[in-house]
Amino acid sequence: MSHDAGHSGGTPRKSGSSTVAVHAGESRHKFGDAITDPIFCAATYTFPDTQSVIDFIEQKLPREEYGRYGSPNEKVVESKLVELEGAEAAVLYSTGMAAFVGLLMARCNAGDEVVFFDECYHRSREFCAKHMSRFGVVTRQVPTGDYEAMAAAITPSTRLLVSESPTNPHLSVVDIERFADLGRRHNIETVIDATLATPFNLRPIEAGVDYVLHSATKYLAGHNDLLAGVLLGRAAALEPIRKLRGIMGAINSPHNIYLLQRGLKTFALRMERHNANGLAVARFLEQHPRIEKVYYPGLESHRDYDIARRTMRGFGGLVTFLVRDADWRATARVVDACQVPRIGPSLGGVESLIEQPLVMSYYEVPADERRKYGIADNMIRLSCGIENTEDLVADLAQALEA
Repeated sequence: MSHDAGHSGGTPRKSGSSTVAVHAGESRHKFGDAITDPIFCAATYTFPDTQSVIDFIEQKLPREEYGRYGSPNEKVVESKLVELEGAEAAVLYSTGMAAFVGLLMARCNAGDEVVFFDECYHRSREFCAKHMSRFGVVTRQVPTGDYEAMAAAITPSTRLLVSESPTNPHLSVVDIERFADLGRRHNIETVIDATLATPFNLRPIEAGVDYVLHSATKYLAGHNDLLAGVLLGRAAALEPIRKLRGIMGAINSPHNIYLLQRGLKTFALRMERHNANGLAVARFLEQHPRIEKVYYPGLESHRDYDIARRTMRGFGGLVTFLVRDADWRATARVVDACQVPRIGPSLGGVESLIEQPLVMSYYEVPADERRKYGIADNMIRLSCGIENTEDLVADLAQALEA
């Protein structure tokens, strides 16, 4: 289904996000007359004769050959994500990290450099600093939102500018048009990890960003039951990346892809509730006497509120906050007192999840390094699910008073 649908005037009309989430990428009539796509559990795809093989190789017929290079289920989900994101093409991966690694491995050679805004997923930072460096790729980090510092860090060897928006866990928001313009002016490709925003809330490609990355494990799949990642952008730019994925084998399984397709059906509906819950919880926490600071781009007190209001449709379900006058143990007691969210990593699912970044992700990291990345002992990160708003607020109230 096209993102554009005709109407009586004959002018194409853009379908709404929920219509796209349900129908995009899918055939109107499917195999076996089923309303859902079948799961193709095939490692290999056969040919009726030798000429069919030759036709496939020479003409690149729209069919499959071997599971490592793609599957019918994968094509449907990639097409759906393309429509949601407003991209030309998508490459689906086994995880979000696999998508990030796949991009770096395809675009960087020994001697190349990558410039990061420093508020980023710690495993992304770790892969660049500890592993890309083994292959002679240099990573430079600059303060998030400091575009002059990023411009100053660019050298003739720079190949990629990388940022998240919003960032995790501080929820800083990048001016994506300024970020994209910086890349264009220096003829360098730009990458935005928009996992926390999703295409429902942020459209980096429309702003001129070259690649958009998502951990589809999170909001896109939405049910805390699968791992997946996706990289979106121009078809020509993604083709060599897709070929490298076929060599590296970072593909997803048919059942996971089926679950992702099913999860995407309710994507827009879920995001409406995530946005509403996140904003309500952030407003409640901001006025609570036991809270020192709330990080949420939908609050006027947030450093990047004006950018967020200009570039984002909604602000997501992730809320980070600091408990006033609390050491890490007192902070942990607040986490433990919550009854609705489960304690666990990840975000973006229908179930709310809560964690203390110090414990969950940085427990073995030296204190001075934690402080360098802004991970405070009294920090809590809450991923608001789709539970009733009043239940989440009441639960936080009792936990803070316990």
